[in-house]
Amino acid sequence: MTPLRGFGRAWDRITIYLPVILMGLLALGTYWLARSTPTFAPNAPERPPTHEPDYFVRGFSVKSFDPAGQLKNEIRGVEARHFADTDTMEIDEPRIRSFSPDGAVVVASAKRGISNADGSQVQLIGDAVVTREAAAERRAADPKMEMRGEFLHAYMEQERVISNKPVTLRRGDDTFRGNSLNYDHQKRVLELSGDVRGTLQPKQAAR
Repeated sequence: MTPLRGFGRAWDRITIYLPVILMGLLALGTYWLARSTPTFAPNAPERPPTHEPDYFVRGFSVKSFDPAGQLKNEIRGVEARHFADTDTMEIDEPRIRSFSPDGAVVVASAKRGISNADGSQVQLIGDAVVTREAAAERRAADPKMEMRGEFLHAYMEQERVISNKPVTLRRGDDTFRGNSLNYDHQKRVLELSGDVRGTLQPKQAAR
């Protein structure tokens, strides 16, 4: 047998098994590709926001205006921290002013405050003070009101203040004390509960 004829027979045998060989190589390549390709983990469920500040500001002043462009609220503070989970601001030494449509001014302050997003509600904590003073032409009939306590929850636009802790209230020259307070100026409601005491100053006779 000549070498050429032997090579031809060997090649014929190889071609018979060639499809099997190619399929094996293809399977090995597919396996290698699958092992080499990185896999992606399923998207992790969104974690609920934690009660941690997402930003803070220092020495700030925030103002809000009504549709006519009149100033409604102004909030100042030494530092404020925003919490995304409750959309509230925790303020150090807040100073807040609110202006009602009839010209009255409500001023609030404390060592610490917790305000909602638009400043319409503020929880005042530590040496809390809220005062309301009517417009100049109405002060004789509507004397200045001042509330003091360790905790006051002020609804600035509604001119309402509530507290479940002892409060001292001054209306003009008169002073009242109680263990809790519910004051709503718009509804003309003033409730002091608990150990309520008051001091009324005599009215001066008109001359």
